[in-house]
Amino acid sequence: MPAWLSGQTDELIGVVGKAALMYTTAVLGLRVAHRRTLAQWTAIDFAAAVAIGAVVGRTAIASGQSYLVGATALVTLLAAHAVVTVGRTHRWFAKAVDHRVRVLVDHGTLRRDQLRLCGLTDNDVLAKLREQGVGALAELRYVLYETKGELTIVREPGDGAPDPELITTGLRDAAGFGTAGAADAAGRTSSPAT
Repeated sequence: MPAWLSGQTDELIGVVGKAALMYTTAVLGLRVAHRRTLAQWTAIDFAAAVAIGAVVGRTAIASGQSYLVGATALVTLLAAHAVVTVGRTHRWFAKAVDHRVRVLVDHGTLRRDQLRLCGLTDNDVLAKLREQGVGALAELRYVLYETKGELTIVREPGDGAPDPELITTGLRDAAGFGTAGAADAAGRTSSPAT
């Protein structure tokens, strides 16, 4: 059998042991971590997952890497992720690490400048709108591109009703849209921020 296929057989027991230990350490660490680590991925969660995978994989197969070094790196990454997760509860910190809400459709009009900033095309947004049963842009008051990449569709009620509170909050915090006062000045129906 060629050496590239079966070489280093003397290290296999160590690889199995380190892989099992690193897996156990990762499962325990993720179990202790906030549930959002696995359920609600943001950029920080993706970065943590890639880094954790790299540490677990390298520790398991690198002959010069001990379990203790790998476990220390893994616990450090999980702790750093926990600090960033808690830090996101502060508005200024969240703005630094999370994408801001973007308004992609404003009263039936695609905002192409915002699409470009988000790396989206007209077709990307229109396809998602069709999936949600939207037949025409004129049906929409707003389409918000949320922090985690989902679209929030706010239909035009047709009676001039003010924006609901959660939508007003999203608009106020949206990048590239302005404040509720600016929305009023532009002739948009918007309730005052509370």
